[in-house]
Amino acid sequence: MKKIGVFLLMCASLLGYSQGDVTQKSIDGMLQMAQGQIVELANAFDDTQLDWRPAPGVRSTGETILHVAASNYYLAMKLGFPPPEGVDIMTMEKITGRENILKAYNASTAFVREKMMEVDPGSLNEEVDLGFAKMNRLSALLVVLEHTGEHKGQLIAYARSNGVVPPWSQPQ
Repeated sequence: MKKIGVFLLMCASLLGYSQGDVTQKSIDGMLQMAQGQIVELANAFDDTQLDWRPAPGVRSTGETILHVAASNYYLAMKLGFPPPEGVDIMTMEKITGRENILKAYNASTAFVREKMMEVDPGSLNEEVDLGFAKMNRLSALLVVLEHTGEHKGQLIAYARSNGVVPPWSQPQ
């Protein structure tokens, strides 16, 4: 009977571990899709549209993409993973040129996705202070996904305002 109890405890602990892995992999899959669509949108804009802004004082298309990039580093930092050396999130929105914007954005997406998978699944319920809210680590991972989706929607609105059809919405 004792062996059965030990076996059941081992199974329960493995189930808990695999659930965390599934959670992070699920978030990662959704994040990868949203991040990829932002790259598709960035490539659909022409160079002048990357500088377009809907009104004075509002982020341009390129600045919006770079805002998401800076936020990826910021949120990873709040989860305990400092940005790589040479990354300055405070000046990131000043980067210009499609190639440089996409290079910065893609580096940030790879970084945040890598670090998200390094979060110990057993720590997902621990509190983290994001600076604007205190929540558990799982919620912080979801903030990365939600923030990316929020600005993907903003970029879709920018695209439609400029006569650009999102690539995934074009007739096949």
